[in-house]
Amino acid sequence: MPELTAVIAAYNEQDTIAEVVGVARCCGPVIVVCDGCSDHTAEHARAAGATVIELNPNQGKSQALYTGVKAATTDLILSLDADLVGLTPEHLKLLSDPVVQGQYDMTIGVFQGGGVLTDFGNRATPYLSGQRVFQRDWMLSVPRLTEERWPEPAITEHLKTSGIRWEYVSLPKVRQVMKEQKRGLLEGVKHRVKMYKSILDFQTKKK
Repeated sequence: MPELTAVIAAYNEQDTIAEVVGVARCCGPVIVVCDGCSDHTAEHARAAGATVIELNPNQGKSQALYTGVKAATTDLILSLDADLVGLTPEHLKLLSDPVVQGQYDMTIGVFQGGGVLTDFGNRATPYLSGQRVFQRDWMLSVPRLTEERWPEPAITEHLKTSGIRWEYVSLPKVRQVMKEQKRGLLEGVKHRVKMYKSILDFQTKKK
């Protein structure tokens, strides 16, 4: 597999980050951007073999992704969420091969069979997936990438206007740890509402 840099934006993901980093290292270097973490995410990521960039205070996933992509030196980037469960090198090959082979300029991973709730959420809004392979320079050119806390709306808008070739790729048996599991029901719901509000604000500003 040609070398890619994996960029992982992380906020308090000490329970899963080492496993995600360990799998991602099959592609090449791994950069974990620890976005105002107050747990042991940074230490676990370094121990697993990642280069860690620490942002303080917390600045949001958009700035964390931008920081990691900016720091990378390879032409191709693999972005991954830090809370994935069930990820394997085969999944990364499914994501990267179509871009490496020139079929597409970006792939977007969609969960399949990993869990009812994460499957449903990912398939209902696949454009919000954090699992992607793309050209580093294209991502750095995305307008308004860091204006909101979550980068996916700006990326989706630029996909529509830039005309690059992209495709969804199924990732069998992969899932995420739900926000409600990590933060507790009330805090998880509050965080989810905040995320969707940010996305709606982006769309409103665009209009």
